[in-house]
Amino acid sequence: MRQLALGVRLRAAAVFASFSPGLNREVLAALRGPGREPVWIWGNRGSGKTHLLQAVCAEAGATAPGETAPGETAPGETAPGETAPGAAAAYLPLDRSAALPPAALAGFESCRVLCVDDVDAVAGHLEWEQALFRLFNEAAELRSRVIFAAASPPGQIEWRLQDWRSRAAACVVYHVRELDEEGRAEALRLRAAQRGLQLPPETLDYLLKRMPRDLRSLFEILDDLDEAALVAQRRLTIPFIRAALEMHARTKP
Repeated sequence: MRQLALGVRLRAAAVFASFSPGLNREVLAALRGPGREPVWIWGNRGSGKTHLLQAVCAEAGATAPGETAPGETAPGETAPGETAPGAAAAYLPLDRSAALPPAALAGFESCRVLCVDDVDAVAGHLEWEQALFRLFNEAAELRSRVIFAAASPPGQIEWRLQDWRSRAAACVVYHVRELDEEGRAEALRLRAAQRGLQLPPETLDYLLKRMPRDLRSLFEILDDLDEAALVAQRRLTIPFIRAALEMHARTKP
């Protein structure tokens, strides 16, 4: 897959196989289905929106002929921030937009699948909304699939450009719901399995009761603990996790 999105590489773990659906099976079916209509997913931070967008890109790249696997670099790959006609997929996180001009979006409409994250981060910025409007229209002409993600549905965001407001409202909207306790446990098990880890039930229960509830924080903590366990040549037992977290708290600036 070509990694085109403004110097951002897809996370290797962000694939559909590692996403615990919970109440989001309809969202998963829509994102993995053959539909070409523009889609808007929304939900709280940590609900899994970014994971889903990057999973869409990973799957599009894995099924595109002549593309490399997710996370690999193809010979002659397009440089970060540039685009190439007919590329399999692109992931655009607009929360980084402060350092980029709206013109940075130009050219991505030619990607077969285009995922635009944190769209609400540019709400109220007229030039950005104009760029999104153009991107939407050009992608529609090329029959490229566009998927947006934000913290709110499009009708609840304060846009300045009426034309873009109408385009955003034309998307098929899905709410990405947060996981319950059982769903978070399953998500952690899937993440651990990707890293070749076995989490005993008591260890899983310890993490869920003492760590932040959002998945992004839980995954970051699990990744850090896995690296610490590799260095120490230890298993992720409760005593080891407790000691590692206490050490992290003492060394945290």
